[in-house]
Amino acid sequence: MKGLIFTEFFEVVEEAFGLEVCEQMLEQANDDGIYTSVGSYDHKKLVKMIIILSQLTQVSVEDLQQVFGQKAFSTLLESLPIPTGNITNTIDFIQHVEAFIHVEVKKLYPDSTLPTFEFISISPTQLIMDYLSPRCMGHVCLGLIKGCAAHFNEEMAIDMVPVDELGSHIRFTINKL
Repeated sequence: MKGLIFTEFFEVVEEAFGLEVCEQMLEQANDDGIYTSVGSYDHKKLVKMIIILSQLTQVSVEDLQQVFGQKAFSTLLESLPIPTGNITNTIDFIQHVEAFIHVEVKKLYPDSTLPTFEFISISPTQLIMDYLSPRCMGHVCLGLIKGCAAHFNEEMAIDMVPVDELGSHIRFTINKL
C-alpha cells in the first residue's frame, strides 16, 4: 500500500481526534509513524492502527474506514497520474478509476495491489458494481464514493452488500438522487 494512504490517514486521525490520540495509536501499534508518500508498506499496519484507533475512540472500525475514505478522496484526486477534468459526475468518475486510473497507477507502481471494480449495470443515474480486494477495505471504498459524490456536488444513495464473509467482495448499488 502506498505511503500516501498512511500519511493521509495520520492527518485525518490528528484532525478528528488530536495529536495525542494519534501518538497513542502509534505507540500501541508499536509503529514509528514514519512513511513517505511514494514508499510501499504492508496494508496490515494500517489495519492494525485502525483497530487500535477504534479501541481508543470507541468509534467502529467500519465508521473509521468510511470517514477516512471520504476525507482522503480529495488528496487522492490531486495525486492522480492522469487528468480528470472532462469527468463531470460520480458514476463516470468511478468507471474512469477502473478503466484508466488503476491502469496508470499499475504502470507507475507495478508492485501495487489495487482493488478491482466489476461493473454489473451502468446508466446515467445508477451504477451497480462489485468491489474486489484482498485487503477487505470496502468501507474505505464507501467513503471514497461518498467523497467523490461530494466533490461533484451530487446526492447519491449508496447500498453496500457484502458478497462474502471476509469483505473482499462487496456489491455497491449507487443511485443518483
